[in-house]
Amino acid sequence: MHALIVVSHPNPASLTHRVAANLGDGVTMSGPGNSFEIADLAAEGFDPRFNAADVAAYLKEAPLPADVTAEQARIDRADALVLVYPVYWWSMPGLLKGWIDRVFSNGWAYDEEADAKVVKRLQHLPVHLVAIGGANLRTYTRHGYFDAMRTQIDHGIFDYCGAPVKTSEFLLLPEGKDPSAHLDTARAIGGSLFCLSKTSGRSKAVETV
Repeated sequence: MHALIVVSHPNPASLTHRVAANLGDGVTMSGPGNSFEIADLAAEGFDPRFNAADVAAYLKEAPLPADVTAEQARIDRADALVLVYPVYWWSMPGLLKGWIDRVFSNGWAYDEEADAKVVKRLQHLPVHLVAIGGANLRTYTRHGYFDAMRTQIDHGIFDYCGAPVKTSEFLLLPEGKDPSAHLDTARAIGGSLFCLSKTSGRSKAVETV
């Protein structure tokens, strides 16, 4: 089994990258033959701008740009997709959102038919979301940020394409604790990744550590 772990953070020494690396370690330790690939969007220089070529591809007037088809091929090779990212303004970073804007294209992630019906084409792809927040649990709860992000990301993006969200984790700022404690949580997520991918439903979000 193979996991594609997509990371969006410009600093390779960040907690986000450390979480992704430990999650990958959990994957490889979870069973013989299990593997992972990290797609470091910042280091790879992925262009998140939805441009004229993307519009033409959306309208099915032109083929998809080569960088988009390359990303889709990476996803097609994976048995699970994992997104690891810091929370920016109560959502994902623009780089990661732009990756989704361009890569989850009409005709690949979904089909918009003439009668306005949507065909969900990613029902085979389990998705695992690991968001790293700089605020504490009280802030997320008081303002409803948990529900807002899940509505926007879990439902608005992945349910639209049919991709089942198996994990939706928030690793928040632990009060009085070392944030590196999240690394153990990441390793545990990686270790159970393919078990979660095979089950129905979603794991309980880690809202405090």
